[in-house]
Amino acid sequence: MADWQMREKRPLRGPVPDKGGPPAKNYITPAGLQRLKDEHRFLLSRERPAVVEVVAWAASNGDRSENADYLYGKRRLGQIDSRIRFLTKRIDAAVVVDPAARRPGSAAARVFFGATVTYKDAAGLEHVVSIVGIDEVDLDRGYISWRSPLASALTKASPGDRVELRAPAKTEHLEIVDVEYAPIPMDPFCEPPGAQSKPKGKGS
Repeated sequence: MADWQMREKRPLRGPVPDKGGPPAKNYITPAGLQRLKDEHRFLLSRERPAVVEVVAWAASNGDRSENADYLYGKRRLGQIDSRIRFLTKRIDAAVVVDPAARRPGSAAARVFFGATVTYKDAAGLEHVVSIVGIDEVDLDRGYISWRSPLASALTKASPGDRVELRAPAKTEHLEIVDVEYAPIPMDPFCEPPGAQSKPKGKGS
């Protein structure tokens, strides 16, 4: 078959468009969502305008190719815009689950999102973890993502149940000791030390 015939049978294709549809659900606690919203508001209403002002000032000082303030400001602006887009998607996809909300009798004793679980490992050592959103993970405090292998192993289990934690290297057997639903403390959003915008004083 000639080349021109092959080209007619298989025409060039354009880029494949992204598939539409709703965003993936982002399970999160009320405090975790508030932290995302506070950061989003800070970046949009304070940090971004402050950086835009610096970039405009630097641009008025002459040669932009060797202007460190201008180049840094433009790079920082790109980082801020990227973070704002990320936070917007996470907030829009948020499904809020309050760990302290009352649950039906059978669900109250089983592990789901928001549960604080006490379990024993194969050596008999007890561990306590709380199942939270992927934006709330804090391993130092035992906060694990609901999408983590450990959370998947614990989900739907009740006190007294034995579950398997499957890992690439080995499979570990765990025993559920206790399941509790209570508020999970979250650190609030704090303005980062290197922020361009300054905290407003009482007189401002």
